[in-house]
Amino acid sequence: MHVHFLGVCGTFMAGLALIARELGHRVTGSDHNVYPPMSEVLARAAIDPIAGYDPAQLEPAPDVVVVGNSMIRGNPCVEHILETGLPHTSGPAWLSAHVLAGRHVVAVAGTHGKTTTTAMIAFILEAAGLDPGFLVGGIPRDLDAVARVGRGGPRRLFVIEADEYDTAFFDKRSKFLHYRPRTLVLNNLEFDHADIFRDLADMQRQFHHVVRIVPAGGRIVAGAGQRPIDEVLAMGCWSPVERVGAGGDWSALMATPDGSRFQVRHHGRAVAEIEWEQRGAHNVANALTAIAAARHAGIEPALAARALGGFKGVRRRLEHHATVAGIAIYDDFAHHPTAIEASIGALRATRGSEAGAGRLLAVLELASNTMRRGTHRATLGPALAGADAAWVLAPAQTSEAGGWDPQVLAHEGGTVRVRHDIDTIVRECGAAARPGDAVLMMSNAGFGGIRDRLAAVLRARTPADRDRCTGA
Repeated sequence: MHVHFLGVCGTFMAGLALIARELGHRVTGSDHNVYPPMSEVLARAAIDPIAGYDPAQLEPAPDVVVVGNSMIRGNPCVEHILETGLPHTSGPAWLSAHVLAGRHVVAVAGTHGKTTTTAMIAFILEAAGLDPGFLVGGIPRDLDAVARVGRGGPRRLFVIEADEYDTAFFDKRSKFLHYRPRTLVLNNLEFDHADIFRDLADMQRQFHHVVRIVPAGGRIVAGAGQRPIDEVLAMGCWSPVERVGAGGDWSALMATPDGSRFQVRHHGRAVAEIEWEQRGAHNVANALTAIAAARHAGIEPALAARALGGFKGVRRRLEHHATVAGIAIYDDFAHHPTAIEASIGALRATRGSEAGAGRLLAVLELASNTMRRGTHRATLGPALAGADAAWVLAPAQTSEAGGWDPQVLAHEGGTVRVRHDIDTIVRECGAAARPGDAVLMMSNAGFGGIRDRLAAVLRARTPADRDRCTGA
């Protein structure tokens, strides 16, 4: 069968393309901009994406077109499909029909930590020899691919990052409603995706729809002390629930402030210990959640903890990009105030015990629709407050939806500089950084190659330049 993917360079769609190829289909695809890292992932699988949406790519007609949720009416390929009646479906529907039927699906949902928790669970099951299927919305450093069919062991396990974003232009339900989870993770829930949802209550309705389809013999692993999740479950719940976090069924006893070593406790009893490369309270919470979900899939906590001891993480999650002229550059996917605060806190805690550690400089791109609209304007400044200095790349024009001016951030504490072009940020941050400092880059987009551009500026600095650092 010939399967063509529209929007194939997105992490989810690229993962589907890899799975389709593994199943023996002929796979083609296109995107408006063929870009790494997913273009590189596809190239390794001998899938060469077409740049753009000229309808000529659909001749001769494929057997089915899988339409990504970034496709909209007016797209030339979309219009061609509708005019000609070409068979088409959404990515989640295709996955459900061709892969997930009859599988024990472990679906990881929530506002924060989905990618990392999904990778952790898949890694645990892999370490246990179960050959799980999985689809991770990022690039795991421990697994051999972002997606795989897998045999899944006796339970035919499949682990998937369960995104709440809408499915397609013709199906406005959240993606996760197609996944039929038997184990459902609800990490946390905050308002996000303001271009899709009206408010938190609108999101909660979609989350309750997925709670409704978990079987009575299934399991829901939910964050403790999460009022939005409590409200979702109060709408009706027909499956056993395990809580993760302080006061929950699963908790951690921290041995180090940065979360590099901790004890795993189940109903107050120590069941395992973890010493690993990951840092931050948010990753400790992700690990507890992964262990709880893996236990429902048949893996004992001690085995899961031993596996996580070797977990190297996911690219762009507090990933060390380079150290140049004594200045460490980190790359992170944080793009919501809660995640921004957590990443800054985790890096600061990690560096707190390092000899010669200097300041923490944060650089943030307002790339998501939610951030550009100013939805989180009240919490963004406080989220950046943990950095010694911060630069924010903001759109040149204020949002028509929110009418806010990001420049207000520069007046809230004096440590935030709002700029409208990357060159200025690279120049200013490069001049301010001193040996021993760390620069944390945060964006859910490409950020214009800023990491390499800053590294190049730092590399070109002379000793005299370094002596004249402007500070921040």
